[in-house]
Amino acid sequence: MPMSLPEIRALPALLRPPRNRPVLVAGAHDGMTARLAQRNGFGAVWASGFSLATSHAVPDASVLSMSESLAAVRMMRAATDLPIIADCDTGFEDTADITSLVQSYEAAGVSAVCIEDKAFPKYNSFLSAPQTLETTSVFSAKIEAAKKAQRGTGFMVAARTEAFIAGLGARQAIARAEAYVNAGADMILVHSKASSPHEIYEFMELWDHRSPVAVIPTSYHGVTIDELGSAGIAMVIYAHHAMRAAARAVNMALRSIIDAGTTTHIEKDLATLQEVFEIQGATGLRGSRSAGGEAGSRTRNASKNFISPGDGTGRDTV
Repeated sequence: MPMSLPEIRALPALLRPPRNRPVLVAGAHDGMTARLAQRNGFGAVWASGFSLATSHAVPDASVLSMSESLAAVRMMRAATDLPIIADCDTGFEDTADITSLVQSYEAAGVSAVCIEDKAFPKYNSFLSAPQTLETTSVFSAKIEAAKKAQRGTGFMVAARTEAFIAGLGARQAIARAEAYVNAGADMILVHSKASSPHEIYEFMELWDHRSPVAVIPTSYHGVTIDELGSAGIAMVIYAHHAMRAAARAVNMALRSIIDAGTTTHIEKDLATLQEVFEIQGATGLRGSRSAGGEAGSRTRNASKNFISPGDGTGRDTV
């Protein structure tokens, strides 16, 4: 269901200066992780390509189709009121029809799409695989087409540069980012796999701040949110931490059941049924025999509302 006007404008409003702190974004791969992001005070949801691929048990290498990714995004949209940023990799295989991509995601209630400047098929930035970039002119044309395709004024197109991932320097990353903003990009996501944030800091020293900058601190995880904010970063995306936490926890629980032949010893580490009912919004089912129709709609709406969205910076506002 398309978002109302206030929801469409929510993401640009969060990014508008002055900001006390970067907007914190949690990666999600389904309705549950999107809802937990809202419950814990994140400002937006990142529909992570890496996490979606993992949930399908396939490599993050342009394997999933747009329809498969859209199905997951619609599930997230039904589960949370937070703005959703869709990780669209390179724009999927049919990059010539970027209009369809943008309009499909916008119709699904997404606040922004993020497209990266790698050539199709892309490979995850941390894989030992070729990291080939599109030419700046080709990718700029893709961003321009994406902006022309949007229907709502609050919808955002983020351009992700993988210049550092491909071994290029800060000035080349800046040149690409400037070209993408000139083409209409509303935000730049600059990616780095260095073990410290030095590449990000160098980029920010050269950046003219014409548009907000987002980062994904995967390998330089020692940096704090406030340190990134002091450098001028507008958005910090924890893109796959929910998936990585889930993968290890599920594997350990299942292995433990096989080894011990009982679940008693791990029950203390599992979510209680009541906690799961709260995530589901199951309390809204009281007095209703069916989750369908009007009653089901009320239940889905109530299940969103039991959580406090906070201010998007991770600080509790209630």
